[in-house]
Formats: sequence, C-alpha cells, structure tokens
Amino acid sequence: MRLFLPSLALLSLSACVTASPPDSITERPTGGECNAAAVQNHVGHAATTTMGEAILTESGARRLRWGAPDSAWTMDYRTDRVNVRYDESLTITAITCG
Repeated sequence: MRLFLPSLALLSLSACVTASPPDSITERPTGGECNAAAVQNHVGHAATTTMGEAILTESGARRLRWGAPDSAWTMDYRTDRVNVRYDESLTITAITCG
C-alpha cells in the first residue's frame, strides 16, 4: 500500500503534462527568400519541431521564428525568414514572412 499511493500520485500528474513548444528560432546555412503562400496549408496543424522543419523547407526560407501566444516580436523585416504563430494549445494560427 505504501508504494501504491505514491505511484498513483505520479500517474495522475503525468496526465497533466502537455507538449512543449518548439525552439524559438531555427536557422539553416542555406535558403533564400520566404514564400508564405506555399505553406498556408499548415495553419491549423500542431506547432512541433518537425512541422517547423517542414515549413522552413517548403517556404524556401533560411530562418524560422516561432511566435508564442501573446508574445512580442521585433519589427525588423527579413525576406529570408518565415514566422509561425501558435496558440495556447500549440496549434499554428498564422504563417507570414518577415
């Protein structure tokens, strides 16, 4: 019984664990100008590192920047960067260049 109760507590806590957001910036040594129109089909998908890599590849951009909910971004415009915003449930809400 002594081992059962702590195990039960850990099991119930594990149900509260959620996926962690992806790294904030991903950069490749190659790439070019961003094409956000090519990746709009990913809006509504889960914001994961794997999805970020796909968006980076399909957009042709050199850099990917994730935007967490209610986060502030610098206003510098980079033609080689794709921006991906997501909400509290880690769902992609917008993909833009800049």
